[in-house]
Amino acid sequence: MENRINIQKLQPEAYKAMYALENYLQHSQLSKTHLELIKIRASQINGCAFCINMHTSDALKQGETSQRIFLLNAWRETELFTEEERTILAITEEVTLISRQGLSEETYRKAEKLFDESYLAQIIMAVVTINGWNRIAISTSLTVK
Repeated sequence: MENRINIQKLQPEAYKAMYALENYLQHSQLSKTHLELIKIRASQINGCAFCINMHTSDALKQGETSQRIFLLNAWRETELFTEEERTILAITEEVTLISRQGLSEETYRKAEKLFDESYLAQIIMAVVTINGWNRIAISTSLTVK
């Protein structure tokens, strides 16, 4: 792959803002499992190898199982994920693929029943943040070494 611009070096204030979002998420109510499922699934959809590698490694260190990670892109066809996790994965997919239909009314209503408003807001912010990181990594050709 060709070398591309290093946004972190050229625009440190932009990275500082992205890291502020990341810091917010690390100190939010989101469980580490929920946060890593969001990061991995959005990164799979976006095809961001750099982020998939980082977040699957982080999830494994935090106790996530290899089996669940391997089956994450087929979460609808397995019973390995809780109702809450399945709803979070649906939100992740619908927000990541926002041009298709956006966050559907059905998924939103289900989330409202499972999570309080604050937690739901944090889920959405986690999806928005990882999508931003994915776009930076892919656009600048960050690679896994």
